[in-house]
Amino acid sequence: MNMQSLPDDRTARARIRDEALRLFGDRGPDGVTIRDIAAAAGVSPALVIRHYGAKDGLREAVDEYVAEVFEAMIAGVVQSGPDAFSQVMLPTLAEIVAASLPADSAVPAYLGRMLVSGGPAGSALFRRLYQTSRDALSGLAAAGVQAGADPAVRAAFLLVNDLAVLILRERIREVLGIDPLSGAGLRRWGAEVLAVYRDGVGT
Repeated sequence: MNMQSLPDDRTARARIRDEALRLFGDRGPDGVTIRDIAAAAGVSPALVIRHYGAKDGLREAVDEYVAEVFEAMIAGVVQSGPDAFSQVMLPTLAEIVAASLPADSAVPAYLGRMLVSGGPAGSALFRRLYQTSRDALSGLAAAGVQAGADPAVRAAFLLVNDLAVLILRERIREVLGIDPLSGAGLRRWGAEVLAVYRDGVGT
């Protein structure tokens, strides 16, 4: 059977959320209508309204889903114990995303748009991701690896550097000619990140 002919076994509610995530990431929430989302999900606009109410309700659901995805990915690394950590640094968020999400996932693009556009939802999500970063550093310290003299600043620094790769993924691909979230891209990017963290910029 052709893979494209396989039935979509997601619930209508999940299809609506996933298509809203993709469209919001591509165009921004203001550039997407309920009709656009309904057409992409193969349902009626009335069903979208029934499940999520107005578009704001759907956006809140997508925000919550994206936050849960990132929290689950990082928590999985922390809970796996010391073997998940190198002796120098935590796995980067880019590495975790590449290992956990399909290459065509709309989650990284949506996250970038949400954080850059600001607003209460973006602020709340950044705080949740920051707390997850703090928790990850605590896990690193518990594994016996140095977590730094100022864990609060280090958690923010590592998070911001990793988010930059996700938010600027397409721009990085344009100038380097390689997707930084691909296997080869991660190896190339990671080698320089590790060298800078270990040796500093001037060496």
